[in-house]
Amino acid sequence: MEFAEVLADPDQPGATFSALQRLVEDTIGVRLFTLMTLDHAAGTARRSYSNIPDAYPVSGEKPMEPNPWADHVLSQRKTFVANSIEAIAEVFPDHALIQSLGCESCINIPVLIADRVVGTINCLHQAGHYTPARVAQSESLKGPGAIAFMVAATHS
Repeated sequence: MEFAEVLADPDQPGATFSALQRLVEDTIGVRLFTLMTLDHAAGTARRSYSNIPDAYPVSGEKPMEPNPWADHVLSQRKTFVANSIEAIAEVFPDHALIQSLGCESCINIPVLIADRVVGTINCLHQAGHYTPARVAQSESLKGPGAIAFMVAATHS
């Protein structure tokens, strides 16, 4: 089923999130896939989807902390890429869990709607996976990501 066709599925936003995961798998590849929804007014982030919920459950909110990652992704609106577990460890305190899942590279793609970062598409894979070519391909995921976050907003 094509990504756009899933929008008619009554199981929302789950059907759209799952379709986005499949699109990411086909476009850049992913082992661990999560979506984070941001609430700027409250200063919080919430994991709204996970393909490995035992390790990364859809859960409550956490504060958006000012740090170099947040500056890069949320303020500068740039995609973050780390292609080694050492680079991941510099910004994510859960690097041991990430590595235990066979992931040593990540890409975090900011999704913008109306000039605001509303969430991130978070993809993790084996070391060195997110090459410059895959990073360039990830740009095509921002539109479908925006649709997915809009669908979620209308069903919350």
